[in-house]
Amino acid sequence: MNFEINNVGIVEKSVLRRYLQYLRLERSYTDNTLDAYIKDLQKLLNYYSDEGIDYRQVTLEQLDQFAGTLRDLGVSPRSTARILSGVRSFYRFLSLEKEIPTDPTELLESPQIGKHLPEVLSLEEIDRIEGVIDVSKPEGQRDRAVIEMLYSCGLRVSELCNLKISDLYLEEGFIRVHGKGRKERLVPVGRKAIEELRTWFVARQSIRVKPGEEDYVFVSTKRGRHMSRISLFIFIKQYAQKANIQKNISPHTFRHSFATHLLEGGANLRAIQAMLGHEDISTTEIYMHIDRSHLREEILEHHPRNLKK
Repeated sequence: MNFEINNVGIVEKSVLRRYLQYLRLERSYTDNTLDAYIKDLQKLLNYYSDEGIDYRQVTLEQLDQFAGTLRDLGVSPRSTARILSGVRSFYRFLSLEKEIPTDPTELLESPQIGKHLPEVLSLEEIDRIEGVIDVSKPEGQRDRAVIEMLYSCGLRVSELCNLKISDLYLEEGFIRVHGKGRKERLVPVGRKAIEELRTWFVARQSIRVKPGEEDYVFVSTKRGRHMSRISLFIFIKQYAQKANIQKNISPHTFRHSFATHLLEGGANLRAIQAMLGHEDISTTEIYMHIDRSHLREEILEHHPRNLKK
């Protein structure tokens, strides 16, 4: 059985031939299993090609970003776990062959596979998390704005980290989001999120932002570069613990809470799908069947942040 793989310039053909031989002879894998491993490895190589990553110098953070990208693309936890299993196999082989000094996948975690529903935070719990943030510091102002944007706009982690100032239309009440598959969508943004953003922009003026990073909305207060997925995961875990939230939450929890709260409030399901940028609704369908002003009405009418007390 012949196996073809693109982007072979990233990994030498001799390495790939030896890896296939290793899987076939030492692991006794069948042709079908070999084909699956190669297809999964192709996903990693495509990611390396897009990101300009040297496979011999890859870090755990970069591998975590790859895993996060799979989730953002809608790959199921089970499929993600299978792909990461193949990634570990490849790097174990490279380590055995002395192609790399250490195996970067040793601490790489796979998603939990189960039938339980994702955690949902109540509005009171979200307020508790925001309440423990020290807003006397610039990073505190930033972190409140981050959490509010995740919850009020239902953004993916990658979408938030890559959000640009040039993508904000705050006077009109919209932001432009660059989603998976390089598709763009307009997402309504509510009053509370706009307030937090403007407060953050005042604090942001005191930060020395690195050249080329000026257009990113959220930047590190120490490094001056746009925020990474890992740093965002870390500080949300810390704030949740400080707020005594017992649920196992991540940045994605705020996105799921956004959708759940809108559904519970009676929002139109198709409007929610469009705002989330789910892949089963194309960009064309969004603009043909759902009026932008109606999207804004849905979020203003049904999101808890906008309900009159």
